[in-house]
Amino acid sequence: MVDFSIEPAFQAKLDWMEGFVREKVYPLEYLYDYDKDAPYDITNAGLRKIIRHLQKEVKAQGMWAAHLPEHLGGQGFGAVKLTYINERFGFTGFGPVVFGCQGPDSGNSEILAMFATDEQRERFLAPLLTQDVFSCYAMTEPQGGSDPTNFRTTAVRDGDDWVLNGDKWFASSANNAAFLIVMAVTDPDAPPHGRATMFIVPTDTPGFEVVRHIGLFCDRRGEGGHPWIRLTDVRIPDSQRLGPVGEGFKVAQSRLGGGRLHHAQRTVGRVKQMIDMMGERALSRSSYGETIATRQAVQMDIANSYVEYCQFRLLVLHVAWMFDQQLEHGREGRKMISAVKAAMAKIAQEVTLRALHLHGSIGLSSEMHFGRHLAIALHEGVADGVTEIHLANVAKVLLRGYKAAEGHFPTDTLFKRKAWAAERIAPLLAEVGTTLEESRADMDHLQPAEKF
Repeated sequence: MVDFSIEPAFQAKLDWMEGFVREKVYPLEYLYDYDKDAPYDITNAGLRKIIRHLQKEVKAQGMWAAHLPEHLGGQGFGAVKLTYINERFGFTGFGPVVFGCQGPDSGNSEILAMFATDEQRERFLAPLLTQDVFSCYAMTEPQGGSDPTNFRTTAVRDGDDWVLNGDKWFASSANNAAFLIVMAVTDPDAPPHGRATMFIVPTDTPGFEVVRHIGLFCDRRGEGGHPWIRLTDVRIPDSQRLGPVGEGFKVAQSRLGGGRLHHAQRTVGRVKQMIDMMGERALSRSSYGETIATRQAVQMDIANSYVEYCQFRLLVLHVAWMFDQQLEHGREGRKMISAVKAAMAKIAQEVTLRALHLHGSIGLSSEMHFGRHLAIALHEGVADGVTEIHLANVAKVLLRGYKAAEGHFPTDTLFKRKAWAAERIAPLLAEVGTTLEESRADMDHLQPAEKF
């Protein structure tokens, strides 16, 4: 049975979150520039004091690292409850760090938990869980796009070491990371999904270089948290290989599905923020003697946004329930992860544009954060595979459940359906002792023969 209900004790925690995020977490992003003083910057001692203090409050409420199981220091809440948590801070830049479930560290901690050796867990996972360090997931390449079989970064075995060479692009948080998890080609002649292997690369390893600091288009040039990085003859021991050789795609998929769900959960909160802003604006702005809330076009935008928000939220909860039932790795699970990823990009972009438009010139100005909101919304359509790839995946899985019609005409063509219906109902007519003619049926049920 699919159940999204919330028990009273957990609802009390969510109620606490509402006030805590609004009053103590959300204000931070208006006083500390997200990219300059980033929540991930452990060198900013003053800001770290504030974040650590807030994290103590989160831990005291039993809400720390909610994405992780209890044996890794999390709460073991499961994906449905994580949806309710993520939507409450998803609209903030600092919320994920304060609650200990920020990306890319949340996904990296999960694959380290699943694939790392005991030594790797002690060296890399333990400090990551306590936020003594941050990490980066370096997979995308300049030419790779959404096709990871195009990767050119290589790892060549040299005795007990591996030597890595290549560029990684949009390596989020690499500028503040203590280590990277890197996918590199170890056997270019293997089948496409058996070519790559994962490695853990500390950023102080000789040969690691930030080629350029890249931001979103709303950021200042030379700043931003998505660097272009380069690995030049980076030598690491085999003990820093993550998972078996050639199984990099398997390791990657173990985190990407969960990461896509986490993005969607936070997007629920971000879309609700856009609707809240639209509601306030509609009641605050007057035009020709009346508030614009009385204008039908404005009402349609707000109503459509809310309906789409409710539909998307239910889709996210359903996919989260599938995760809780451990169905995410099957064909149906992969289909639904792609579906929620595509839906996330669409609703984020459309509702953000409606909200910006409703705010007029002030929405376009530098006095509001719509540039950032829009950049984040557009990012959802590109990150973790472009929307078109995910829609194609959904279609491929769906089409496996169908078969071609016999002949040239669709099965639901009337003359085919009438012939089919007459055949199916014949036993019932005999059983009750009547005929098509006697029961006044439509007698146009003879199917024309196809000759060519």
